Amino acid sequence: MVAFDRRQLLSAIALAAAGPAAAQLPLRRQAPLRHDAVQSLINAYVAKGAVPGAVVARLAASHIRVGTFQFFAARGETDQIKALVAYTITRHYPHLAPDDALGLFDAVTARQVHLIAQWMGVGFVHGVMNTDNMALSGETIDYGPCAFLDAYDPAMVFSSIDRQGRYAYGNQPAILAWNLSRLAQALLPLLGPEEDQAVELANARLEAIAPAFRLAWLSVMRAKLGIEGQEMGDGALADDFCAAITGADWTLSFRTLAAAAEGRAEDLLALLPAHQPMQAWLPRWQARLGPNAPALIRAANPAVIPRNHLVEQALTSATHGDMGPFTALLAAVQDPFGPQEGREAYLHPAPAGTGPYVTFCGT
Repeated sequence: MVAFDRRQLLSAIALAAAGPAAAQLPLRRQAPLRHDAVQSLINAYVAKGAVPGAVVARLAASHIRVGTFQFFAARGETDQIKALVAYTITRHYPHLAPDDALGLFDAVTARQVHLIAQWMGVGFVHGVMNTDNMALSGETIDYGPCAFLDAYDPAMVFSSIDRQGRYAYGNQPAILAWNLSRLAQALLPLLGPEEDQAVELANARLEAIAPAFRLAWLSVMRAKLGIEGQEMGDGALADDFCAAITGADWTLSFRTLAAAAEGRAEDLLALLPAHQPMQAWLPRWQARLGPNAPALIRAANPAVIPRNHLVEQALTSATHGDMGPFTALLAAVQDPFGPQEGREAYLHPAPAGTGPYVTFCGT
């Protein structure tokens, strides 16, 4: 497999294993083909300093994307949009009537809201979240320049081509809404007999996306914070925790909450650039906890993710013929909640001074 597809494979396995909620996180997998047929070419390219390539099959429930609908909308081919709606419903949402374009939009929205909330929970940055990379099946697809957060920063970008930060970690919910607005635009001719009525229906749905995402994200955050039930102050609790860990490691900050729930907050505080915001937050959070909080936190927060510096080391070694680091990292991310003894190398971010991590889309 070419390097960026190895990256996607590692990310796919990590997302699938990342926790009770994320275990159902839909995503497209990679299947390498004809390795023997391309090996001689790979050897030749490596000798010349070029990046090796491979033939790869991308497996998904389908490859119907928002961009597929945009293609026919741009050509004014309403009959083709009708046919595509019927096909998509039959394939992915068979509980709907074949001509229920509004129902299709609602169903896609629900799946995508759930999906992106799960991404945000594990610190996943897709990297190239355009309309042609949003599947109507609700799967994570085409995430070649993806990466996982080390230090929490809503503006974090890894992809070399995302110079304006359009697909930054914290901007992913807004891009979700933008992409769905493009789908709604493509479906307008099917949403009502009059354009004004169709626009009104579409706008009402679009205005509901941000609140729906907030609810989905808060559900993820309650699990990660180890709190049960729902209370009015939970949103502020989640927001304030994220603010308090800005600049600290995302994965370790949540993981060390388990010890903090048992009265041992030293490891959490040691991660933070400033202690005061967290020290003010901890009593509010502890007042929300039940007796099962430590176990809930450990069950919702992986200890092992594909750490960016380890991914890069694995890809570099694999490119030069040594699959050992890649195989070891792949095994580690498949067991993110397993015993930490003996796996310390997979638990920590890159050493200080490593520098910013940059990913590339290898198409």
